Amino acid sequence: MKNIVVIAHDAKKAELVQFLQERQDWTPGVNLIATGRTAEFLESQGIKCRHLSQGQAGGYIQITDMIDRGEVDIVIFLRDHKVVQQHHEDIRNLLETCNVRNIPLATNYASAELLIIGLIRKEASERMQKK
Repeated sequence: MKNIVVIAHDAKKAELVQFLQERQDWTPGVNLIATGRTAEFLESQGIKCRHLSQGQAGGYIQITDMIDRGEVDIVIFLRDHKVVQQHHEDIRNLLETCNVRNIPLATNYASAELLIIGLIRKEASERMQKK
């Protein structure tokens, strides 16, 4: 089972919902994990996920810790480049931890699409090798 963190700044939340709804065929067997307001928005649109704290209330730190413990397989963080927040350092640490721990990270729709296609192909290849 894959643990995929999904986060979106406010201007990108609808885009994240659209992305996830269009790819419902890959979500069975996937645990979606989201920071507070993203999780609330997803669930208001019928998408189930595990809630963490809001980003500014420690959610980004929680995700960073989960990555360090090997509990995250992919991070999709649809970021609004215009947003600079007080907790920007927490975001920078999260992104850096993805790089250090070799966790695939998508920060826009196109890279998220490629990550999911890559995950599907990798899993199909692994199934074929086991036969």
